[in-house]
Amino acid sequence: MLESLKEKIDKGVEYAYMTSEKVTKAAKELAREHNLTKEEGKKLLDHLMKKSEETRNYLESNFQDLVKNALEKMNAPIYKDIKRLEDRVKKLESAHKVPVKAKSGVKKSPAAGVKKTGKKIDS
Repeated sequence: MLESLKEKIDKGVEYAYMTSEKVTKAAKELAREHNLTKEEGKKLLDHLMKKSEETRNYLESNFQDLVKNALEKMNAPIYKDIKRLEDRVKKLESAHKVPVKAKSGVKKSPAAGVKKTGKKIDS
């Protein structure tokens, strides 16, 4: 009895990750094995497709929650945190833009040629 239950659970998880093509094939095989009418086979297929989608959504949601919780425990930034910071940097950069002058190659210090006393050196 327990082995039968385990097999059914395993099949359910397997169906969750099947493509619609594979679910259709599995439904046809089950219908043939259990001598189902076309109407019953169609109902079985619809049921399997619905359950497959529900299970896939459920497992994906739980997986996303697990990953999110793990990232929070590690105190790792998530996409929206990084995006928010990028937007903030862009805003700050655009607010403080200063026109850039063409560079001549050698940068001269504004104090070049001036003694510490503040008097200009004669050349």
